[in-house]
Amino acid sequence: MLRTNVEKLVKISVMGEVSSPVFWRSAYRISAEGKPMVLPGVGGITYNIRVGDPAVGWMADHVEPGVSVQNKEKDERFPGGANMALNILACIGNEAIVVSGEAKGAKGVVTGKHGGIEHVLVDFPPETLEKLLIGDKILIKAFGVGLELLDYPEIKVMNMDPRFLEAINPQPVGDKLEIPVTHIIPAAIMGSGLGANQTYSGDYDIQLFDEPTVKEYGLEDLRLGDLVAIQDADHSYGRTYRKGAISIGIVVHSNCVTSGHGPGVTTLFTSKTGKIIPRIDSDANIAKLLKLRDDL
Repeated sequence: MLRTNVEKLVKISVMGEVSSPVFWRSAYRISAEGKPMVLPGVGGITYNIRVGDPAVGWMADHVEPGVSVQNKEKDERFPGGANMALNILACIGNEAIVVSGEAKGAKGVVTGKHGGIEHVLVDFPPETLEKLLIGDKILIKAFGVGLELLDYPEIKVMNMDPRFLEAINPQPVGDKLEIPVTHIIPAAIMGSGLGANQTYSGDYDIQLFDEPTVKEYGLEDLRLGDLVAIQDADHSYGRTYRKGAISIGIVVHSNCVTSGHGPGVTTLFTSKTGKIIPRIDSDANIAKLLKLRDDL
């Protein structure tokens, strides 16, 4: 069992509502090949795509699995502050509870954070999805910000509920940790989101436009909810290319047709000094680790 500071973490409520799908500026998305396309995108209740399903192959662009949640509270003192708090404080693996509407009382699990649109993504069972409506309120018991690995000071943890850390079950190997992942990603194909100055919310995208690289790293079978390792990526204070660094994240939204974009990754672990050893494990997916589905 890894020693952590879990007993000193604060559990705090954050709230959002089921967000509507949105289009802006145009109906069209221009693909990396210059083709105008009209496709589903961010927001809403996605009935047939959940964590554990493929992240590629859909007629979609940035589609978010399960339920997209946003806080629309307005406060002139802190414009956007309530939604920022939702996105920073909510952690992967947190419990989410429906507190209004026909699905009131139903429970789900936070599975991702999507930057740009600033959504928190929540997985619910199919029977709950059928009862939810856009605008229904979702309470999240935010727990995990400030989590530290006491014996591994060169590994930072972020965006993660302690119970999800336990489910991942990293294994000590000397002064390093071995962490299960489904894929290893070269830093060269990381796109949108690179350069952000913090990694406590949002994501950044795996570009899948170079077919030889996709084949070399086996990325055609990426799934939503997969844990992946990104080589030469330091996420200690933003997203930076750094030779020898390594970061582990979770795939949070679908593939994209637009240049610079692809399946998004929210950070879970990072080590500037390479103290993480990725171990390939096809079961390293949140749907399996937290037993969110019976059909996988």
